Amino acid sequence: MRNVVDTLLMRCAALVAAAGVRGRLSVLIYHRILPEPDDVNRWDVTAAEFERQMRALRESFSPLPLSEALERLAKRSLPRRAVAVTFDDGYADNAEVALPILRRCGVPATFFVATGYLNGGRMWNDSVVEAIRRLPGPTADLRPVGLGVLDIGDSDRRRDAIAGILGRWKYEAATDREARATAVAVLAGLLPMRDLMMRDDQVRCLRAAGMEIGAHTVSHPILARCADADAEREIVDSGRYLAELLREPIPLFAYPNGRPGKDYEARHVAMVRRAGYRAALSTAPGVAVAETDRYQLPRFTPWDRDPGKFSFRLAVNFRKAMPETVAMM
Repeated sequence: MRNVVDTLLMRCAALVAAAGVRGRLSVLIYHRILPEPDDVNRWDVTAAEFERQMRALRESFSPLPLSEALERLAKRSLPRRAVAVTFDDGYADNAEVALPILRRCGVPATFFVATGYLNGGRMWNDSVVEAIRRLPGPTADLRPVGLGVLDIGDSDRRRDAIAGILGRWKYEAATDREARATAVAVLAGLLPMRDLMMRDDQVRCLRAAGMEIGAHTVSHPILARCADADAEREIVDSGRYLAELLREPIPLFAYPNGRPGKDYEARHVAMVRRAGYRAALSTAPGVAVAETDRYQLPRFTPWDRDPGKFSFRLAVNFRKAMPETVAMM
């Protein structure tokens, strides 16, 4: 019965998206692709779910490399139901798990890499996630880092604890945030995780497989909270590192966190332009049209795990209004 419902929804998606959507581009955003289901991490899709989604894209939509999609958008020659798949941050499972699926399904993708975490690094949020996962329950005494005593008696409560900590620390100064996350990791006895993020050779492997590579800063800061010199250095140095690694220009950039006016501002859009990137992506929902600011392109996060519902929600996204942007002077 579920397969029948999925098939009907996918057919409806093709019909809905086909009407009046010429010249619209929907960009999808992913982070990790988990090899197996994870009781704690329910926010990232599994390999099986991702493969079903990519097959749905191939069946009901027109997946394109992002650079090609943007060129065709400018020329007003996009196919109907045009989509582009992107990944943020640079997790190793992008190369180890996602790439084989993308190749089997014939779907291109662009990978935005935070270069400072390549070759054995770990982002602060992953320190929190893995620490809370490993702490013995049913409670965790995190008063030494100002969090009090948290209920982590089951997987649902651990997820709630993680969400609370990440939300509380996300907009703190980067050095404070990193120090707090490290302190939680120490309390949990969390060892260095050398294989969580990609290595240089995995980035090269993605590119050799025909995938696109974009810059995502060095240390994934909230740019709006950075001094201008620091923000510009983050924007420029990540692209420079990748250009040297791949021996080619890096034309695409993605703003960390990516909400217009909250995570980046007009001054950061200007920095991205000065750095020589040809386009940049936010995380404002919606679709791109020919008139959309190429340095503030929207991206959509599909959260449905069933391929039919996934396809239908993606089709509905084509109907959305112009995305939020920051006003340029």
